Amino acid sequence: MTKMFGYKINHRDGKARSGIVSTARGEIRTPAFMPVGTAATVKAMMPESVAATGADILLGNTYHLMLRPGADRMERLGGLHKFMNWSGPILTDSGGFQVMSLAGLRKLTEEGVKFKSHIDGSEHFLSPETSIEIQRQLGSDIVMCFDECPALPADEKRVSDSMQMSMRWAARSKQAFGNRPKHALFGIQQGGVTKHLREESAKALRDIDFDGYAIGGLAVGEGQVAMFDVLDYAPGQLPDDKPRYLMGVGKPDDIVGAVQRGVDMFDCVLPSRSGRNGQALTRMGAINIKNARHRDDPRPLDPECACPACSNYSRAYLHHVFKANEIISSMLMTWHNLHYYQELMAGLRGAIDVGKLDDFVADFHAKRADGDLEPI
Repeated sequence: MTKMFGYKINHRDGKARSGIVSTARGEIRTPAFMPVGTAATVKAMMPESVAATGADILLGNTYHLMLRPGADRMERLGGLHKFMNWSGPILTDSGGFQVMSLAGLRKLTEEGVKFKSHIDGSEHFLSPETSIEIQRQLGSDIVMCFDECPALPADEKRVSDSMQMSMRWAARSKQAFGNRPKHALFGIQQGGVTKHLREESAKALRDIDFDGYAIGGLAVGEGQVAMFDVLDYAPGQLPDDKPRYLMGVGKPDDIVGAVQRGVDMFDCVLPSRSGRNGQALTRMGAINIKNARHRDDPRPLDPECACPACSNYSRAYLHHVFKANEIISSMLMTWHNLHYYQELMAGLRGAIDVGKLDDFVADFHAKRADGDLEPI
């Protein structure tokens, strides 16, 4: 019998939790980091390589996939899993964030959003119903509600109006999703950095009832201090027995701080984008391999790291292939960054399991403070 979606907390340490999200396509160990496969690929990585880093789940992008290659074509070809050769779980975002970022290329109404493709200028329409249907065609294991995410800073009325519409869209998303026990639908909390708006949003989502809950509307310009202020209370406004997903976050210290505050799932383009741009993220901090200081350095990026880049290549070699614009630079640097992120998540899970999260976090910050490295 195929597994239904579920979530089990195994251990707690303060607000932090470690557990398992169960899906029809496999288990997701939490806290979890989801590498981003925007266009049905994690850039510069083979699916087998992504799995080798320890990733249990990938994220796909509804907006980009609906434009190219198209949801109908994807469905005819067997869905996103078969198309990109990934057998594990996939979460797809709703496309809302990308559409809302189009500025002058979109028109927002209560019904949904009309927008022009950034690829060829063709006109399209996304609503809660069409977003859910596209994610069904893709075969997503975890589907996200369609919502609006205003950029911060924004005045309270703008954030309130947006949040309330997102909650109406959440109800429509739930109705469109229907009864699909082998799949999950997550609601998305909005409300900017205002506590009472966050609580209003959380109550609306609890009343609708979702399989999991995302914290949206952060990492959109408010800064880490303001984000952590929200995370001091926002996870606790959501059901304790469901997974909590902080969308679009982030830097390693963002993730560590969010796990301490009760978040279970994360995604971010940072490790893959940084890798392609010559930046390695390590336990000591960031290394910009393009800098001349590395051209004669025989050391690995991180002597404690077991990824292929650190096991087999020197900083000097990585500096050379980046400067020469060789494809292997993106491959090795991205592999390293994704390996580091999964190693970080495994460390967080292990620390929570034995009640030593505070010690783990103190060691995490101490190593970064001692590193003579560049800021991210």
